[in-house]
Amino acid sequence: MPVSKVVGIDHISIRVRDYAKSKAFYSKLFGFLGFEISEDYGSTIGWTNGKTRYWIAEAEGRKAYKIGDVGLHHYAFQLRNRKDVDALQAFLEKEKVKIVDPADEYYEDYYAVFFLDPDGIKLEGMRYGELTAKKKKTRKSKG
Repeated sequence: MPVSKVVGIDHISIRVRDYAKSKAFYSKLFGFLGFEISEDYGSTIGWTNGKTRYWIAEAEGRKAYKIGDVGLHHYAFQLRNRKDVDALQAFLEKEKVKIVDPADEYYEDYYAVFFLDPDGIKLEGMRYGELTAKKKKTRKSKG
């Protein structure tokens, strides 16, 4: 039996090349996703939705990121439903955010849109299990 047990992911903290540009990007994105600023220290800012927090700060060292390098591959935001994934894609298109994989079914009952932040960090809005839950509910109501 473990001595300590993880009960959730509290926050992620990333470093960015252009703090002002990234702060503007994430402020719009998180406003759309229902996050609020938790703290703003001038050179570091964090947003929260009450369950998780996402922080950015200016990079101090190497100022380049490439998907596939050692480190973070992508960060996924679980959304309420597939309609929210579609709404996120529409928001991203309106904001001219680079979408690398449009809203689609990527695995069985896994619907997602993948996009990049200003530094090329891959982000994802996704929902899985929605169709399975609807099927179970339909079977339950018939049975």
